Amino acid sequence: MREVLPALIAAYERGDRVAMGTVVRTWRSAPRPAGASMLVIDGGEAVGSVSGGCVEGALYEVGNDIIADGGYRYETYGVSDGDAYAVGLTCGGILEVFIEPVNAETWPELPGIALSIDAGEPVAVATIVKGPHGVGRHLVVRESGVEGDLGTSRLNDTIGADVLGLLESGTTGFLHYGEEGERLGTDLEVFVASYSPAPRMVIFGAIDFSAALAKAGKLLGFHVTVVDAREIFATRKRMPDADEVVVDWPHRWLDSQTIDARTVICVLTHDPKFDVPALKSAVTTKAAYIGAMGSRRTHEDRVIRLKEAGLTDEEIGRIHSPIGLDLGARTPEETAISIAAEIVQARWGGSGKALTKSDGPIHAGAPR
Repeated sequence: MREVLPALIAAYERGDRVAMGTVVRTWRSAPRPAGASMLVIDGGEAVGSVSGGCVEGALYEVGNDIIADGGYRYETYGVSDGDAYAVGLTCGGILEVFIEPVNAETWPELPGIALSIDAGEPVAVATIVKGPHGVGRHLVVRESGVEGDLGTSRLNDTIGADVLGLLESGTTGFLHYGEEGERLGTDLEVFVASYSPAPRMVIFGAIDFSAALAKAGKLLGFHVTVVDAREIFATRKRMPDADEVVVDWPHRWLDSQTIDARTVICVLTHDPKFDVPALKSAVTTKAAYIGAMGSRRTHEDRVIRLKEAGLTDEEIGRIHSPIGLDLGARTPEETAISIAAEIVQARWGGSGKALTKSDGPIHAGAPR
């Protein structure tokens, strides 16, 4: 929903009739992830995409039906071997899409959700998409509490607590419950869309490789911070793509931060007096990825220094060093792509092989 939110709020405030289709589940090589949305606005306007062009025409027709009758629909779009170019996904994927009317009556909490997203406040929306009752009801979950109603206090309490856990990790996906909110049941299917602030990329060392990595990090959707104790190097002019440029000792700055499980830390300082204390602090955090630049000889020397600083083999094992995938990179820009590729691989569990040399689903974790 995030990508169509400006148009959605504008239509909502005008009082236009709107239907919104949201991808709630994907199978195989689906082109758009869960959470991608498309709007159909009364008057013939369509905004957004759920498949990159494969099924938007069919979804547009469903959206117009919902504008007319105010109902809810759960549609599955896929491809059959015998009719690959009919309404469906020629890439072989399958999308499950929930389509709902959006207005002040069906979704009174929407303006507040938009304000939270714009302010960078973590917020999640739980929607009943299948079940014997309550389809289309929403529960809005923030760290400060819940808003909305799924039908019963038990459902609100149970699902609110579970959604808060998904919000903390920035996870979007499905939850299943019994009709009365029992956690072991399957009567109700609840789709949870989490809207957390951008994950953080922390780069230690304001060098040319850092400037290139900051640009790559922004492309991947990170909020990028570059930290260096050397004021002459840590400047906005040298790091134009970073969201923040901080003059401080890396370990001292890191110790003052709250590092969550979506943060990636890249140590590019090339200087033991900077990178050893920074890595010692980094391995005590929940960071999803920690990498350090340097040659294999530099890494061997760094391991000795880290052990002397009291780190265990397990803690040292968290560090990706030498940083990046073996792409044959030479320039700062090529090296940044190498590092970014390893971060993506660490996040999704890819093999790092060329797709032409592998088989099975393209997207990691997708069912065959």
